[in-house]
Amino acid sequence: MTGLTIAETANALLKGDNYVILTHRRPDGDTLGSSALLCRGLRQLGKTAHILENPEITPKYIHLHQGLTKQTVEAADVLISTDVASAGMLPEAVTCLADRIWLRIDHHRTSEAFTEKELVDPDSASCGELVYDILVQMGAQLDVAMANALYTAISTDTGCFRFANTKPHTFRVAAACAEVTPDIFEINQSLFGTTSLPRLKVESWLLQNMQFLSDGQVAVCPLPAEVERSCGATEDDLENISGFPRSIEGVKIAATLRETADGLIKISVRAVPGYDAGKVCAKFGGGGHRGAAGATVDMSLEQAAEAMAKALKECIQ
Repeated sequence: MTGLTIAETANALLKGDNYVILTHRRPDGDTLGSSALLCRGLRQLGKTAHILENPEITPKYIHLHQGLTKQTVEAADVLISTDVASAGMLPEAVTCLADRIWLRIDHHRTSEAFTEKELVDPDSASCGELVYDILVQMGAQLDVAMANALYTAISTDTGCFRFANTKPHTFRVAAACAEVTPDIFEINQSLFGTTSLPRLKVESWLLQNMQFLSDGQVAVCPLPAEVERSCGATEDDLENISGFPRSIEGVKIAATLRETADGLIKISVRAVPGYDAGKVCAKFGGGGHRGAAGATVDMSLEQAAEAMAKALKECIQ
């Protein structure tokens, strides 16, 4: 594995062609926005570029990839991943391609090297910012579609610039988007200004059932799949639901646990500055950032909730 700078990554991309970009499972705004930005930027510079279709993309974000995708990878394709911290984060159907990935662009602090080349900057608030810096170095210019993809990437990974990972550079990149696109309000309204009725029903259930520990500094929220179904909630409805318990006054660190279709438990931990969500999730084979991290475990929902309660109480102590 070779670690690259922004300039070295730009030069390497300028020399190559036939790029196919991979995104992670349960794709969020950053992996989808940064991949769309990179694909459009490479095309603007005369490169052949596509995004490999991700079957888990949800209706809220599917517009970002319209006209950019392909269904299969060919022998001559050069693979790039965006916002993928480890090979295990790739969609199940794509894990077989992990050893073919030429370049990984990522910003997770607890990332795992698995590609020939990588650009990883844990100080970056989003992968989208890194892709933007690369494209600027390559000579690309933001257009409306690129700016919309970039703004989606940075705003979702910073909670609309509320999270502690937001840096001065983040605001400068957001300003660059605002100089180009007239759609900032519409994007903010779609991502942050509208709450669906199924989402409100789930939040109501969580309020009545979450556990508060360590004098209210810890919250643990096991969310059964049956509750999601009964509320009519989709993945779009539940995006960033893990941030809900942390938003309650007095909560320093919180875990939300959801049942996956394959019988595993997906854990999402959110923490205020001074507490390390990534360190907690590392105990369960996961990782991420200090403020936001995750893991997947093979336990029952009750067992996972009990284990997380213990780990979070230890973190507070």
